Amino acid sequence: MSSLLESARGKGDAAGVAPRAFFSLRRLYRFVLGLPKTLAFNFAYLPFGQAMRLPVFVSHRVWLRDLSGEVSLADTRTGAVRIGFGDVGIFDQQRSRTIWQVSGKVAFMGTADIGHGSKIAVTGELVVGNRLTIAAESSIVAQRSITIGDDVLISWDALIIDTDAHRIFDATGHQVNGAMPIRIGNSVWLGCRTLVLKGVEIADGVVVAAASTVTRPVDKSNVIVGGNPARVIRENIRWKR
Repeated sequence: MSSLLESARGKGDAAGVAPRAFFSLRRLYRFVLGLPKTLAFNFAYLPFGQAMRLPVFVSHRVWLRDLSGEVSLADTRTGAVRIGFGDVGIFDQQRSRTIWQVSGKVAFMGTADIGHGSKIAVTGELVVGNRLTIAAESSIVAQRSITIGDDVLISWDALIIDTDAHRIFDATGHQVNGAMPIRIGNSVWLGCRTLVLKGVEIADGVVVAAASTVTRPVDKSNVIVGGNPARVIRENIRWKR
């Protein structure tokens, strides 16, 4: 255990956060509580040599509902991916339960922080770029394909879903609402309670305003979109965390 913690302390994440900040006394306690699920996750998905490094930390408040799929990691450093941690003040972290339900494929292309209470359900394919942050209580449902670029920030209560979940048929019996891929570009910020629906592509540098519904592609980069359905409300913007 001591060598593991020393190893984790010695490595910074891509966002430049000192690992020792993650290993404050309180966070260390949470890590220890989650160790059984962390071990279960890593050894279920990864080759033995990678799993020994514990590249994925899993909180004890995560429900590992389905581990039958596949997970691949581009960054195999200790704690490169964290699931179910964080602390957003407007939610009760003590009762906030994260759900991991993956029978499809998930690829992490770098570091990722999936905040407490978030839900990941994948029967298709999910590709996550480097430095993903999900604040808390957000959901990703990938029945077909969802691709998320680098440096993406997803606030709380957001939903990204590439399916209608239930089937709709026309008069001839043909299904008219199949799942459609979603692609989210680099440096995108999805505000709280945003909804991104199937078939949507979002260009780089886009900010989606709070409580907006994105139903069609956002082709312009560096814009703010908002509303229901979302439309461009400001251009030539830059944002930072």
